[in-house]
Amino acid sequence: MTLLRELLDSLRSFVATVGAVALFFVRVLGQIPRALLRPGLIVEQVYNAGALSLVIIMTCGLFVGMVLGLQGYDLLQRFGSEDALGTGSALALIKELGPVVTALLFAGRAGTALASEIGLMRATDQLAAMEMMAVDPFRRVVAPRFLGGCIAVPLLTMIFISIGIFGVQLIGVQQLGVDAAAFWSQMRASVDVSDVMEGVIKGCVFGVACSLIAVYEGYTATPTAEGVGRATTRTVVISAVLTLLLDYMLTAAML
Repeated sequence: MTLLRELLDSLRSFVATVGAVALFFVRVLGQIPRALLRPGLIVEQVYNAGALSLVIIMTCGLFVGMVLGLQGYDLLQRFGSEDALGTGSALALIKELGPVVTALLFAGRAGTALASEIGLMRATDQLAAMEMMAVDPFRRVVAPRFLGGCIAVPLLTMIFISIGIFGVQLIGVQQLGVDAAAFWSQMRASVDVSDVMEGVIKGCVFGVACSLIAVYEGYTATPTAEGVGRATTRTVVISAVLTLLLDYMLTAAML
């Protein structure tokens, strides 16, 4: 009975949390039109979430592409299909590795920054002060940061994919001797618009999910140093699990 009661309590808590996040999301969506009237705030958040993440995105994209080039060449060489390295690597980066790894890196770098920033504003009563001055924190703080993350993730995904393909080319063509003409021609012939759109859609969905979790955890954080730390940790964990779950659901739907 004790175990059953604990399971029911956990299930009830999970459902309540999902409902709270859904209501929070609806409230944020309601403030987006008003937030768009101040584009400067959104541009600033795109810079904070996107431009400041470029170094880690480009570095990881390069090394992921280089590793993919080595592993792909080793696999394809066993079947005498080294020239298909460009096709296989491009599809893997566009449809899976690019969106997923970018979302995980975004959650670890920008997502934690968003959650800790808003959580600190909660802990220092800055949000309460805004409410006392008749300034809606959702319109002034939450919505611009949410929009900034939603815009930044798809752009970062495209950059990650581009740098990753360059890394594959650097290893496959320059180091391992794959024919450059075959590498690029097979890639252009095999990758179509639907493949690119799949990567773009995944990047947009992951951006919405990771940004929502970050701003929700920061806004609802316990106003203490420990509470802000827990909110930051939950942001990374929940964003990572949710990204992989959504990746499976989107892949199954698009196939």
